[in-house]
Amino acid sequence: MTPLLELDGVGARYGGVQALHGVSLTVNDGESVAILGANGAGKTSTLRAISGTVRRSGTILFDGKAIHRKSPEAVARLGIAHVPEGREIYAELTVWENLLIGANHRRNWREAKRDCENVAGYFPRIEGRRSQQAGTLSGGEQQMLALARALVARPRLLLLDEPSLGLAPTIVQDFYELVSSLSKEMGLTVLVVEQNAGVALQATKRAYVLEVGRVVMEGESAELRHDERVRKSYLG
Repeated sequence: MTPLLELDGVGARYGGVQALHGVSLTVNDGESVAILGANGAGKTSTLRAISGTVRRSGTILFDGKAIHRKSPEAVARLGIAHVPEGREIYAELTVWENLLIGANHRRNWREAKRDCENVAGYFPRIEGRRSQQAGTLSGGEQQMLALARALVARPRLLLLDEPSLGLAPTIVQDFYELVSSLSKEMGLTVLVVEQNAGVALQATKRAYVLEVGRVVMEGESAELRHDERVRKSYLG
């Protein structure tokens, strides 16, 4: 099986600081995979390397084609949607305007607006607040909006960066259940970065553990939940 996403020896740097040191991983079509690690381990940098928002080296293949020299806009057009840490919604715009921005690279605008309608229907907590300013939504609702905006782009691969950050446990559970349901319904492949290892290992099939910009462990999520090293370092 050819992976949908493949990283081979990927490095990333911010100025003179090297954040990733030869990261290699794969994500198969339709699979959900987690990247775990402490703060500063390189989790966010891995997603940024994929989406093209950080200076990177090495090889990144998406659906068998090299993307490591492409711009963020070109990467997005290929079907990779990145929901960054902190959600980064447009707080001054309405919920509906935020959704429309998610479709801004779509060529058929009428079809894109119809997709906005369809995607909004998956999120009843925000669907009825289209004219509400996005910045007035709760943290959980803003996370749902960020996810909805990403889905409007009709991605094949969804990159989620710390989606549980700052959310109550019940909201986190609802969010991951929704992601799982949508993944099956829409055929999405998901790569999620999480500091909450317990949540991530419950919600994904496989996982990679990063330390100081390097992959130090990988395996089936169910097995890693019972691995003594993972339990001691990340599960408490």
